[in-house]
Amino acid sequence: MMKAIAYSRFGGPEVLQATEAEVPQPGPGQVRVRVHTAAVNALDGKVRSGALEAVFPTALPSIPGIEVAGVVDTLGKGVSGVRAGDAVLGFADTGSYAEYALSSSYAPKPGALPWEDAVTLPVAVETADRVLRMLQLTPGETLLIHGAAGGVGTLAIQLATFLGVNVIATAGPGNQEYLATLGATPTVYGPGLVERVRALAPDGVDAVLDVAGKDAVPASIELRGGTERIVTIADFAAQQYGITFAAGPQERSASRLTEVADLAARGKLLTTVAASYPLADAAAAQRVSDGGHVRGKLVLTVA
Repeated sequence: MMKAIAYSRFGGPEVLQATEAEVPQPGPGQVRVRVHTAAVNALDGKVRSGALEAVFPTALPSIPGIEVAGVVDTLGKGVSGVRAGDAVLGFADTGSYAEYALSSSYAPKPGALPWEDAVTLPVAVETADRVLRMLQLTPGETLLIHGAAGGVGTLAIQLATFLGVNVIATAGPGNQEYLATLGATPTVYGPGLVERVRALAPDGVDAVLDVAGKDAVPASIELRGGTERIVTIADFAAQQYGITFAAGPQERSASRLTEVADLAARGKLLTTVAASYPLADAAAAQRVSDGGHVRGKLVLTVA
């Protein structure tokens, strides 16, 4: 048996309870990971609340967590290129709020990359890469990112600037300097946003990524003069607006995750841990996540 955090009914963070669960056994193509760190994502809280039950049906009881960093413990049938004892980061096939999790999509963790920073990467890299491809950005264009201070925004700003794209990024007043350190031109969200962005980009914005999901879409349509090249990963009313909702993940590239993890380990790409909690405090971490306005990623330390 292993220690885990699980919930047996939908609701607020208080439904998360410490429990014991059977240690999962790897199937073909999977490795079992002794978890060092697990990431807390906004999606975790939305699934836990039951709000996404129509989209992500959840069998109860359920262990949350879709990102994991740890040490390979056991190999499933057909697994090659990794050995027991190797440090990895990747996507959890079983909930990562636990001492052990299974994974079929993972990358080597560089020795110089701390466990807390490693687990901030899988979802952010996959999502940022995917939406940037969807927006078909080219060097010299201007990208507007709403709600850019979180884990996905932190990576999207940097990956876009690596492409030679100019980024205007919105966040609260306390995150303006942070956005600037990532390479973006920052501005606050809220009333007057359209006018502020137009002042920063007199020639207009070429594309928009909405990570906030808080009434950013109407302003984006006004700034774009239509619905083309606007992608949201947070506003479930996207279809009503006629814009693209980037459902995913669709492509989990171990080679790309390896590449970005190496950049982070060498200090070429910034990872940001907003706070680290012991596994037993998962409910407190999800409560903070549910409130929004998190800079970077919240992390659970398991071992």
